[in-house]
Amino acid sequence: MSVLKVFDQLVARCRHLPRTPFAVVAPSTEVALMGAIEAASAGLIDPILFGSERAIVALAAKLGVDLSQARIVDAPDDEAAAAKAVAMCREGAARGLMKGSLHTDVLMHAVLDHDRGLRTARRVSHVFVIDAPRYPRPLLVTDAAINIYPTLDDKVDIVKNAIELAHALGILAPHVAILSAVETVSSKIASTLDAAALCKMADRGQIQGGVLDGPLAFDTAVSAESAAIKELVSPVAGVADILLVPDLEAGNMLAKQLEYLGGAELAGVVLGARVPIALTSRSDSARARLASCAVAVLRAAAPT
Repeated sequence: MSVLKVFDQLVARCRHLPRTPFAVVAPSTEVALMGAIEAASAGLIDPILFGSERAIVALAAKLGVDLSQARIVDAPDDEAAAAKAVAMCREGAARGLMKGSLHTDVLMHAVLDHDRGLRTARRVSHVFVIDAPRYPRPLLVTDAAINIYPTLDDKVDIVKNAIELAHALGILAPHVAILSAVETVSSKIASTLDAAALCKMADRGQIQGGVLDGPLAFDTAVSAESAAIKELVSPVAGVADILLVPDLEAGNMLAKQLEYLGGAELAGVVLGARVPIALTSRSDSARARLASCAVAVLRAAAPT
């Protein structure tokens, strides 16, 4: 995938797939509604809109949007919209969720409900798919939105989710850089111990489908020149496809720095539930929402 065209190529990869029914929760703002409608127009999804039918119809009329491609399920508030959307996914009538303009915690509360949610044996985690102008390939950063201080066991699921997503995006043997502040294992830095354990687990076949190495600092993960200067020999250094961050704070700051200072574009998806969830910020553009939807569609179409 070429520089600055990652999102366009993700959308293009979906065009050979049949439209996927997606439950869109609370498309009550212009950018949220347009994200769903543009995804339908691009042939990605058959949108099922959950929210106040009166408000959705009024917003569409104001924007001049044709809702003929969409079905509306009326719900009095965001909580009810999320619960109804999750129920439809449980029933198999929708194969993915798309966040509209509601708070993430409202949506995830419904998703993670023990009795009526979309839990699986796998821990739920978030992946940013990033198109960075100075990096020659898509870059997946995980987890920057769901797991605050993940344990080693949590990180096993987080990296498995990311590897499976990479496969769905066409990256057959993703290089996974397990990030820390240094490249050496130290009892004083817990993330280096987790990195060492994860790499050994990969050696033993407990984590499959990718090439893992760590601990790696960010510079050596993405820069072969930096790795050479440090005389670091690694199959992942300089060619990372996936960055596994130590915790949510580190991941969120890294992703947002790439976006706001590095000119990167971000798409977000939640994995590990029964269906993929296109999870975007309420401030995201329709283009970012379209890319997040494309990522979720590709994951939904891939083998489980």
